[in-house]
Amino acid sequence: MTKLESWFETERERIGLWLPVPLGAGIAAWFGLTGPALWLGWILSCCIAALTAQALVPAGRVRAALVGAGLLMAAGCVLIWAKALLVGEPPLRRPVHAAFEARVMAVEAQPALGRNRLLLAPVGAEGLPARVRLNVAEADMPPQGAIGAGALVAVRARLLPPAEAAVPGAYDFALQAYFSGIGATGKALPPVQVLSPAAPDGLAAWRADLSRHIRAQLPGGEGGIAAALATGDQGAISEADQEAMRRSGLAHLLSISGLHVSALIAGVIFLFYRLLALSPGLALRVNLMLVAAGAGALAGIGYTLFTGAQVPTVRSCVAALLVLAGLALGREAISLRLVAAGACVVLIFWPEAMIGPSFQMSFAAVTVIVALAESRWFRANFQAREEGFVARAWRHLAAVLVTGLAVELVLMPIALAHFHRAGALGAFANLLAIPLTTFVIMPAEAAALALDMVGLGAPLWWVAGQALGALLVVAHGVARSPMAVWALPPTGSAAFALAIFGGLWLMLWRGRARHLGWVPLAAGAAMMLTAPAPDLLVTGDGRHMALRQADGSLALLRGRAGDYVRDVLAQSAGEGDTAAPARGSTGAQSAEHNRTADHTETAQDGAPWLALSEAPNARCSRDMCSALVHGRSRDWLIVATHSRVRLPWAALIELCARADIIVSDRRLPAACTPRWLKLDRERLGETGGVAVYLESGRWTSVRTAGDRHPWILQPYVWKPGLRIPRAASALTP
Repeated sequence: MTKLESWFETERERIGLWLPVPLGAGIAAWFGLTGPALWLGWILSCCIAALTAQALVPAGRVRAALVGAGLLMAAGCVLIWAKALLVGEPPLRRPVHAAFEARVMAVEAQPALGRNRLLLAPVGAEGLPARVRLNVAEADMPPQGAIGAGALVAVRARLLPPAEAAVPGAYDFALQAYFSGIGATGKALPPVQVLSPAAPDGLAAWRADLSRHIRAQLPGGEGGIAAALATGDQGAISEADQEAMRRSGLAHLLSISGLHVSALIAGVIFLFYRLLALSPGLALRVNLMLVAAGAGALAGIGYTLFTGAQVPTVRSCVAALLVLAGLALGREAISLRLVAAGACVVLIFWPEAMIGPSFQMSFAAVTVIVALAESRWFRANFQAREEGFVARAWRHLAAVLVTGLAVELVLMPIALAHFHRAGALGAFANLLAIPLTTFVIMPAEAAALALDMVGLGAPLWWVAGQALGALLVVAHGVARSPMAVWALPPTGSAAFALAIFGGLWLMLWRGRARHLGWVPLAAGAAMMLTAPAPDLLVTGDGRHMALRQADGSLALLRGRAGDYVRDVLAQSAGEGDTAAPARGSTGAQSAEHNRTADHTETAQDGAPWLALSEAPNARCSRDMCSALVHGRSRDWLIVATHSRVRLPWAALIELCARADIIVSDRRLPAACTPRWLKLDRERLGETGGVAVYLESGRWTSVRTAGDRHPWILQPYVWKPGLRIPRAASALTP
């Protein structure tokens, strides 16, 4: 204990950097545990551990750290539990057709997809959630300006509960929708009637007009990206450009984040400081940096509000304001203490962000940048010094490249955990794209918008368009590389936790003991690299099944399933590309984290995946498919239905008895008993999507038995004579 106390004394300035870690651990525990009894058990256990440390450990920094960690882990669980009770919106119980009136809360134009997305608050429809989100085709939208925030509309729609993860490891929209207050999604059926037009909303209308103006000045992909940089509106960016930006590691440029907010604030501070310094009187009597920082803060807040005040933008603005506060107080502007303080603020007000890739990636990237800049090695090699222009330019270029590589390495386990893909060339793409965006595109676009007020913005629009074209060339060029993305199958939370803890240990401590972080980091990396790929994936509705072939490729039960289904299955199978084998494959970064339940499978004009009916180890009829999978120790017979035709009873029961696994989107009779797994509609309603590992004889599912998180839709069992509540009687199941 004495040695530990001595070490804590040596690292006393770094202990405070760990405050967000136990707080985040408590939040993660609430998501990982399955119900109120376990949540209460966690809170009590942490409090008891803190009291035990207070009673048994001698006074000092070790005791303070143990007590603080226990209380913070308990507080994190309490925070997220309280927010889930106070803010969350329970999902719709089952799909319904409904006609209702609603107040429009937000309108998101998506011209690239030919639709608009409406966030609605139903009025007088007690059987519906407080908020629903509908997609409306552009052709079905009322005249421009009639629908806006505050408008009252009458719509008909088929509403669905927010979609949970289709298969293990896929994106869980139901969780996000719960904390966003969205209880149902769907597609509006024409016509959409405006009962009361929207009251004038200057900010929203200005934002929409500005997006249209930018797209008019820069048609095509350049205009869509330019509108996103100015207003946060990504609706005009084509799927091909979005895919290229994701695959090249440049997708962060499309969302209003720390880069955009900090670039704007830095530009405003620079202009104000230089202009005010032209007055000798002001320069001698006023703290110009304080005034310029105040102007930058106002600009950052205004930009955040103008772009819609989305949670990631608000987080970036809060972090920037903390930096400005440090400048105003004469403290070091960028430090790990500031990063820790910002993380604590976010976890207190948005605890649900803890498990999302946005929070994890943004704070991990900032932490590694600051920790690297503070390291002795980095300062010795890249600190500013007296030297020629060429040597200084090369030193800055090397510093940017080293920093980019460090960020890519730190973000890799996070990307693999959430998307099962990680960028391999993102550091090189960002080396070109970030300076181009920060120093050319954004200033040229801002100046062009300013000069448009007097009709002189055309030359600068040309500059911005050329720079945006160069950005797209970089994105598409990197995206076409077979090494752009590295894919791995989903791994457990243990591997991710070990990798993150090891990385934090390396970055937050300073002494030699920090090298102990290599142990959990290496263990987590090894677990990720050696994770087996699933042999069979079944979606939660039982309609789609992907079976791995002997060459590592996947065969689909429905070979012409839509892009969304193929992306989800490829991602969860560890496929980087739809045509590549799983292990070590490369491919496009899926758009799954931006897609929701509204996406349906449709036949595509392009080349489909291999259909199971064409696989050499399968035989298919009009109604069923069977496949024989050869393993190292035994063979497995897998059977799946793919039609609604009634099957002969005796033949079905006999086939079930011979099959190891049977999959169906219908409810199979109780007499159908396969040797291992029966994944019919009733069973999948309890488990959700399933991933099967044949050689190890195990399987995982989306849902955990007994899970009582409020966004989990419990299996709906219809019983004869069950009465529909009067408030929902107008809705048709």
